[in-house]
Amino acid sequence: MRKIVIASLFLAMVFAFSAFQCASTELTSAKLYIKQEQYDKAKEALEKEIAKNAQSFEAYYLLGYLYGQEGQYDLMLDNFNKSVEINPQFKKDADDNKLYYWAQSFNRGVGFFNKASKATTEDSVQMFYDKTIEAFSNAIAIEPDSLSAYQNLGFAYVNAGQSAEAIPVVEKEIALYLKKYNVQGDGPLDKEQTKGLAESYAFLGELLTSQGSANKDNKAVSDEYYSKAAEQMKVANKYYPNDPDILLHLSNAYIAADRLDEAMNAFKQGVEQEPENKYYRFNYGSMLLNAEKYEEAVAQLSKAVEIDSEYENAIYNLAVTYVRWGADILDKATEADEEDETYKEKYEAALPHLEKYVNTFDPENAQIWDLLFKVYTNLGMNDKAKDALEKSNQYQ
Repeated sequence: MRKIVIASLFLAMVFAFSAFQCASTELTSAKLYIKQEQYDKAKEALEKEIAKNAQSFEAYYLLGYLYGQEGQYDLMLDNFNKSVEINPQFKKDADDNKLYYWAQSFNRGVGFFNKASKATTEDSVQMFYDKTIEAFSNAIAIEPDSLSAYQNLGFAYVNAGQSAEAIPVVEKEIALYLKKYNVQGDGPLDKEQTKGLAESYAFLGELLTSQGSANKDNKAVSDEYYSKAAEQMKVANKYYPNDPDILLHLSNAYIAADRLDEAMNAFKQGVEQEPENKYYRFNYGSMLLNAEKYEEAVAQLSKAVEIDSEYENAIYNLAVTYVRWGADILDKATEADEEDETYKEKYEAALPHLEKYVNTFDPENAQIWDLLFKVYTNLGMNDKAKDALEKSNQYQ
């Protein structure tokens, strides 16, 4: 999980006066008021100066300085920009002030986040997260290309339970990383050299798929999130074809968006890249099972169980695969009016997995006992079939 990055910038605020300009009465008054900390009167004098002289770049700079002290960063930036457009004399001073307020806002965000993590009441936690979000948003307003502020703002939204609001933040973060790394084309990228981008894509995939799940009551909204996740992870997969997190989110998004062929290909890719990953084996095998490709499904699910002998879901799906395979052989033989006893081999192969599942993981599952009853019956194991039927009825 991402961590808040503490800023190391502790800068001094810059207040500069012109050393050579012959000051008007309004400018002279404004500077005096600033020294006396009579900021409202200083602003009033500066506004009069600008009304008389629209090219007074020093007045715009001083207004920006005052708005910065008030925390009105949009007005601060607007006045600094006007000052520099007229004359760049105060550009460095304006930039230094912006950097100061960026660091101040960033550090406030870190401080509020730490307070939220230590708060003991729900209201306090939410209040501090709201302040965290406000502080990092201010840092971004001051420095729109601030990657670290975007990273932490997205993280703060998630911790505040506002994951949907984090999505455009992480999308902007990705855009900044693409710019930073000068990414062109869709070929593979070195993950070690572009680690931040890879992590951001994985985070975005997690956010989009989780929002799809959270909106299942509204199918249109849910499908939109899943489709967006699939498209974003498809792009990310081109950059990082070997990244397991991106591949997992891609596969899950395809499944949720009902793009099953693409999902199957994604899981197949995962198995090829990480043959010892039991989750890829399980997911790929389960999709093969649903596609009635029983032999291939057995190969994948058996490997998942080999990797983890207590992998409950894989054991269950492996048993089901053998049962369905056997039933399919029996149905086809019956339809063709032929004898084909090989279905029993599949039922026999299913037995140890069914028995382990019901004895180890879910001994009161009536459906599994009913399935065992049918398998035992087909194999002529009458005593066990009777016992399985009794337990099926017992746990109904």
